[in-house]
Amino acid sequence: MPLILIAGYPSSGKTHRSKQLLDFFAQKISESDDPKIKRLKLHHIDDQGLGLSRDVYGAARPEKDARATFSSAIKRVLNRDTVVVADGMNYIKGFRYQLYCEAKAVQTPNCIVHVGTQPDQCRELNTRALEAGTGGYAPEIFENLVFRFEEPNGMNRWDAPLFAVPWDDATPPCELIWDTMVGGRAKVAKPNAATVLQPAAEQDYLYELDRTTNDVLNAIKTWLQDHPGEDGGNVKILEAENEVVLPL
Repeated sequence: MPLILIAGYPSSGKTHRSKQLLDFFAQKISESDDPKIKRLKLHHIDDQGLGLSRDVYGAARPEKDARATFSSAIKRVLNRDTVVVADGMNYIKGFRYQLYCEAKAVQTPNCIVHVGTQPDQCRELNTRALEAGTGGYAPEIFENLVFRFEEPNGMNRWDAPLFAVPWDDATPPCELIWDTMVGGRAKVAKPNAATVLQPAAEQDYLYELDRTTNDVLNAIKTWLQDHPGEDGGNVKILEAENEVVLPL
């Protein structure tokens, strides 16, 4: 069953929206007479539950390790009989693509719920949380995360279907998300069905080679910008099964 990724700026209310979704799904499961629905289990994956400090987002290496921990936690519980609400930063499109591939591997649908709180409102909420001692990100970490946030785009298959939740909406579109994810309206990507380029005509070969090379180089540049000072790692290339391994 589905993987639901919650995305949004820091302090945008992602956890609040996650709990609203979980409560709604729990009620739908308890009220259903369908054995397939009855056996569904709900999992809420978030940084706090994994023991991850907000300070990990202040440096590249701890952040990379935190993403690996988050991804591993999802993989452990993701299967056809679970609904996983992944309530993390999920702000890098390459990471969302990676999780899309994990869902595809177990033949379960996924979607993005974008909590559309504006940066100024998030900044105010973050300041309140810091002053109250109830959470919040250090100001420099908050600003850096806002700057690096890559907004989901429903035109990308790894960001679709995309559900936007404006700040002033009382609840997410829970019924629509349920119908799409559990009711069978969502399209499940076939495992190992990576897009394969058709053989290019001879006159187009150099163009295709140049375009593909630029795609790989741009992915590497983006990775280097997101991981300053790191000695190497694996770079996800969109629409490719294999990763580029940067040497140590």
